[in-house]
Amino acid sequence: MRLLSLVFSLALTTTLNTGAAASEVAGFKEIRIHSEARNKDLSVFVWYPANAGGEAVLVGEDRIFEGTPAFADAPVANGNHPLILLSHGSGATAQKMAWIATALAEAGFVVAGPNHPRTTSGDSTPEDTPKLWERTDDLSTVLSALLDDPKLRTAIDPDKVGALGFSLGGAAVLQLAGARALLDDYIRYCDTYPDMPDCRWFAGGRAYVDQKEYQVEPYDLGNVDRAHFEQSNHDVRLQAVVAVDPALATAFDLESLQAVKPPLHFVNLGTHGTVPIAVRSDTLASSVSHGSLTHIEGAVHFSFLPVCKRDAKAFMKAIGETDALCSDEGSRSRSALHKELEQTIVDLFRDSFLTAE
Repeated sequence: MRLLSLVFSLALTTTLNTGAAASEVAGFKEIRIHSEARNKDLSVFVWYPANAGGEAVLVGEDRIFEGTPAFADAPVANGNHPLILLSHGSGATAQKMAWIATALAEAGFVVAGPNHPRTTSGDSTPEDTPKLWERTDDLSTVLSALLDDPKLRTAIDPDKVGALGFSLGGAAVLQLAGARALLDDYIRYCDTYPDMPDCRWFAGGRAYVDQKEYQVEPYDLGNVDRAHFEQSNHDVRLQAVVAVDPALATAFDLESLQAVKPPLHFVNLGTHGTVPIAVRSDTLASSVSHGSLTHIEGAVHFSFLPVCKRDAKAFMKAIGETDALCSDEGSRSRSALHKELEQTIVDLFRDSFLTAE
């Protein structure tokens, strides 16, 4: 594995003319890490505690979402910092998790998230979506590369490695901790709940490759490689996991969860009665010996996406976008929900690492 030279994403970062005090600085880099399994380089985004300096940028800004301020190539703050691996949701990107990555960096964590090929925005297919074993390999590859890199490893505490995932990324980080999913249970779930978003995606006959939409045959989950789907993807270097609205919630083998040693913390967006069966985590949380479940009142699944621009809903309507990407329950703003999520997730990782000492 090799860590390649730094490159900066022009499409997803915008230069600012503002500054920040040293105690508030989150540094930001985009790097390339080679994946032997995929035979290609991964785009990996790294946030880290930084000293003042670097170029002010907005990470993750686009026509719909507001970006999150950070400082590109700012000097890394002294010390060994816990590392959090980041796994984005299906059809999203690591940059869309910049708001939580920045909060973690400002709290003293290094955060690294790859864009998982074939399940990102504009590059996503139903056939590739269930391949969790590829996502877990991406995360382990990133971890190995960061710990092997002479410039970055001095800033990382190898004994404090966590993982944060949202939706499909939540399922990936649970598997990275040692949980396993069962294909027949996932097939049964989609047979029982065909209107769940992931099941509609498999049946919908659409795919996106290189930012273009293609018509494809509905995908039969029976064609998933069973051996790969049900294999263990455990990375023993992981010490803590936070899974937000994890996908495959009905398909995890509960015995495998009972055997997981790192603490597993689940966060559901909404109260118990409002969380969809696709991601409802109470049964999962009750199956682990070291873990917790937190509900974020007034949130919905898409509340974990960035704050939307004022005209985002009108723009999405104009282009025929049907997903309610900018709709929360209404009682609380997305900014307010993010504040609670930031504090919750930072506290969960801090408590997990303190307990492990």
